[in-house]
Amino acid sequence: MTEYSHERIAQLLATLPPPPRGWVVAARELPRARALMDEIVARAAADAGYREQVASDLEAALAQGGVRPAAPLVAELRHRLAGGTP
Repeated sequence: MTEYSHERIAQLLATLPPPPRGWVVAARELPRARALMDEIVARAAADAGYREQVASDLEAALAQGGVRPAAPLVAELRHRLAGGTP
């Protein structure tokens, strides 16, 4: 494998085009979305009424937490509520 200096790596990275805006937005939102899903799953495990409410409208549960309910997030939340691991 070729060894590159930090300076050479920086030069190579500088030649890359900027990432798509959607990637940047997703990278910013993902930690908050994960934390919210952890909170929703924990609360749903402890409260049957809340679990029923969340299960009936996953999008609303995410939106109420301030996270845009994008399809991949809704699918992940559905998976986790069904007992899947994060």
